[in-house]
Amino acid sequence: MTRRFRLWRDLPAGRSAVLLAATALTLTACGSGAGGAAADAGPPQPGGTLVFAVSSDQGCADPQQVQSNDSIYSLRQVVDSLTDQDPSTGAIVPWLATRWSSDADATAWTFTLRPGATFSDGAPVDAAAVKTNLDRAVELGARGSLPKGYLAGYTGTDVTSPTEFTVRFAKPNVQFLQGTSTHSLGLLSPASALRSDDERCAGVVGSGPFTLERYAKNDVTVLAKRAGYDWGSQLFTHPGEAWLDRAEFRVVPESGVRAGSVQSGEVDAIASVGQQDEAPLTGAGVQLPARPNPGLPFGITFNQGTPLGADAAVREAVSRGIDRNEVVAAVYPTQTRAATSPLSSTTPSYADQSALVGYDPAAATAALDRAGWVPGPDGIRAKGGQRLTVPLTFAQNIGTTKPALELIQQQLRRIGIDLQLREIQIAETQAVLDGGDFVAAWGNLTRADPDILRSTYGTDGANRYRLPTGPLQAPLVAQAATVDPAQRAALAGQAQRLLAQRFDTAPVVELTTVLGVGPDAHGVAFDASSRIQLHDAWKSDAR
Repeated sequence: MTRRFRLWRDLPAGRSAVLLAATALTLTACGSGAGGAAADAGPPQPGGTLVFAVSSDQGCADPQQVQSNDSIYSLRQVVDSLTDQDPSTGAIVPWLATRWSSDADATAWTFTLRPGATFSDGAPVDAAAVKTNLDRAVELGARGSLPKGYLAGYTGTDVTSPTEFTVRFAKPNVQFLQGTSTHSLGLLSPASALRSDDERCAGVVGSGPFTLERYAKNDVTVLAKRAGYDWGSQLFTHPGEAWLDRAEFRVVPESGVRAGSVQSGEVDAIASVGQQDEAPLTGAGVQLPARPNPGLPFGITFNQGTPLGADAAVREAVSRGIDRNEVVAAVYPTQTRAATSPLSSTTPSYADQSALVGYDPAAATAALDRAGWVPGPDGIRAKGGQRLTVPLTFAQNIGTTKPALELIQQQLRRIGIDLQLREIQIAETQAVLDGGDFVAAWGNLTRADPDILRSTYGTDGANRYRLPTGPLQAPLVAQAATVDPAQRAALAGQAQRLLAQRFDTAPVVELTTVLGVGPDAHGVAFDASSRIQLHDAWKSDAR
């Protein structure tokens, strides 16, 4: 379905509206919606429970503190955002905010809220509630790295009326507007926002189309329809309450069990469809909607505060020693793409770096030879008595992770690198990265804005990968302050080229969200970050 909208509608005269690069670009997708053939099923039917099987749980029920897609799928439904982002165009459109503007250097953003929205505990969604959320977000611990990144340089929020407020920053922050469309800055009731991090992980209250009825860690998340909901995103296809009465997200780690469950009708939809399950699912009438995730591809990034991470030859050899096409073909669903840049191809301002991000084992071995890494009797290289063993930290957040890493382990062994896999729990990831207790890490981050490069690789922030200050920082900082879309895209392209030239990261595969949706489920829509939105979802049997 094509959704039409007007960008920057109702902007007050005299204010300079900033048009982000995202609004000028089209994001490639395999579709913005999923589910059974709605045209054949007739009009949407209210009622019923949609059961969704996911592969993992991050261990927290606070949308501002989760980064794993499997957890975001459910928690996105509990909170509304100030804005929304169109998945087809990247344009920022109204949700709780009806209009917004910035000053000339993007250090102050003024929003006007729609009246009448409430949190499910009865508190109003007003300017004071927004201020409470933003003030509290910058105080979150390691799990809150995403919202804190969007609020870089935050100095406070001025409330001028119940429906108008201005968010201020100490330095230009163009990317903040796109941040307001994400689950990470989804609004919580002030009472929830002010609770401790761990208390919030047990459950929160939002203003979204669903409420959190029950959360059992590593087991199930149950949502109930919010009665009286009438302040949905401009992208929603119908006004008012959600069609579904309930949604249930069950944690089912085994890919084959998830596939069998949707084939049998025990569940209505599944996440993390494995390559081996595609043909059986399609044969059973299960649809496989897919959309590449914007942001950082899955890849290997070294801690440059360690000796191996600081060794440019080792970083180059790892990147050039990975046959990305073989990994994609062997492990991932057929819609998946090999990475060609430090940004995924669906991210606004993506710039192709294929010449540097590609398989070249001859160049990999030459780099190690020049650096003095000599092959040993078993083929593994060594220098100065040190064996070239690279511990790689990872969390099994999707089913394809371990098989992909085991294949990469074999590929790197061919050029003399002993890649050792070190698995941790998903909930430990941020603490491990923040503490620096790793040599190399596997991961990705989803965001439909190029500023994800600055928040990840900038040295003026968390700098989890301990990059040294250098020429990369200038374009990273400059793009965050550039309001012209073309200029910002050029700066983001320069940053991608520098990251690729220095092999600061070895991007491997673009995460592509592939769902399995049974014939009775309809309207399960992808958002701009390739997560799901259930406001418009419905079931043809209404059970």
